[in-house]
Amino acid sequence: MEAKLTIPSFFGWAFGTLVFIIGVLNLFLVHPVPGIAYLLLSLVYWPPVNAHLKRRFNFSIPAALKILLGIVLLLFTLGVSDLGDMMDKL
Repeated sequence: MEAKLTIPSFFGWAFGTLVFIIGVLNLFLVHPVPGIAYLLLSLVYWPPVNAHLKRRFNFSIPAALKILLGIVLLLFTLGVSDLGDMMDKL
């Protein structure tokens, strides 16, 4: 079985990895609670997790909701979180 890399799955992997990195940075530099929350939210974007949800529970998160959640996550990270303040000082 060969997996195809489509444009939506590429963006899912890319954004999921970005949220995962933000989670790791929050985990070590800010506080464990938002770090763990970001790590768990990163799973929403990865295509294998989405396929598992669809197969196991017959449920998948709609793309529009993922995009909205992504915008909120980025605005929160860069706007009001301590990690955003740390990035401003660099």
